[in-house]
Amino acid sequence: MKEMVLRAFSFRHACKEFDPERKISEDDFAFILEAARLSPSSFGFEPWFFLVVQDPDLRERLREFTWGGERQIPTCSHLVICLARKGYFMRYDSGYISYMMEEVQKLPPEIRDLKRQKYREFQENDFRLLESERALFDWSCKQTYIALANMMTAAAMIGIDSCPMEGFNPQKIDQILKDHLGIEIDKFGVAYMVAFGYRLKDPRPKTRQTLEQIVKWYP
Repeated sequence: MKEMVLRAFSFRHACKEFDPERKISEDDFAFILEAARLSPSSFGFEPWFFLVVQDPDLRERLREFTWGGERQIPTCSHLVICLARKGYFMRYDSGYISYMMEEVQKLPPEIRDLKRQKYREFQENDFRLLESERALFDWSCKQTYIALANMMTAAAMIGIDSCPMEGFNPQKIDQILKDHLGIEIDKFGVAYMVAFGYRLKDPRPKTRQTLEQIVKWYP
């Protein structure tokens, strides 16, 4: 098992261009999305929402403002846009947080009250997330990257390539999503895009620092 996981990490690279003739099966892509769904998040509140964009015309609109995806967006089998939930959802006193605790986590009332109070203290005092809308949005975005890593690793384990993308104009992309998909951009913002498919050519060898260069033990 350990060798299989490490092989997947070695296989994975930021694929710059995909084979447009090869498509991911429905079953395999469902597996990738399930890896995202099962990802952990702070307090278990899942501050993400995923858009799978297959329409070529919409992809072309997105590509115009995505300098980091000029070759990936038109050639990938599946394009995912991850939205991070803003304060409307993620504040301690929001209806979404109540829904998550009651309907998803199914906590009894006394535990819900204790968890909300702890969540409030975390937001107000520990990380001071309520000082600005941007602070709360950035905190949500950070968590969505856990799901990103899990999706890319799951894909690599079954021989599927990926490329995460931050090279885009967020305001322009938000506006496209609002105009063409009806996304409420006062409630959601783009955290990243990620393309999935099959590589067109092999990448150069992977380069990384050694463990000794990035880890220090304090026994």
